[in-house]
Amino acid sequence: MSRIKKQRMQINTAGHLEKARFIPSPNCDERPPECAISLLVIHNISLPPDEFGGNGVIELFTNQLDPEAHSYYQSLRDLKVSSHFFIRRDGEIIQFVPCTLRAWHAGVSCWQGKDRCNDFSIGIELEGSDFLSFEPIQYDRLIALTSALLKTYPITDIAGHADIAPARKTDPGPYFDWERYRQGLSCLTSEPASHPDNYSEPVKTKFR
Repeated sequence: MSRIKKQRMQINTAGHLEKARFIPSPNCDERPPECAISLLVIHNISLPPDEFGGNGVIELFTNQLDPEAHSYYQSLRDLKVSSHFFIRRDGEIIQFVPCTLRAWHAGVSCWQGKDRCNDFSIGIELEGSDFLSFEPIQYDRLIALTSALLKTYPITDIAGHADIAPARKTDPGPYFDWERYRQGLSCLTSEPASHPDNYSEPVKTKFR
């Protein structure tokens, strides 16, 4: 875990991950008043599907995706979505929406009886698919980013997109190693959190 421990990250008061590349998405808005951030949602995404390293995801989240550039993009025409963070296969983290704002990542969703998960969640997209393992560096970055988020916000639960929208979504998929994520996160969350109401168990979701 020494490699993970060196990857300390920090979220500033504006909700930005320090040193991350920030590409603002217009697909966001204000959270409801007095709505605490309590949920972290893990996704996967690749555009075109199962192809990595291009700018398709960036273009989608910034409303610049050309529907004529690929046959699959026709189904995304006029779609307005975003995520707070995107972790590429090489480990680069791109932020599209400040954590203080509501990104449009969850869609129609429900978690523990609460609808509209966008209201109270932060979304992290991993560059990947349901049919391929994720890269070790993606887990390292995800664990370090999650640790920073847990120290900044009163997050009590971590779930996959499939957990909050089981009738519509399957991501992060069967190749996402929840146990690896949990073990790495447990190593980093032993330090005191800055938020007095932060939970004691690092992750309360169901793990694969």
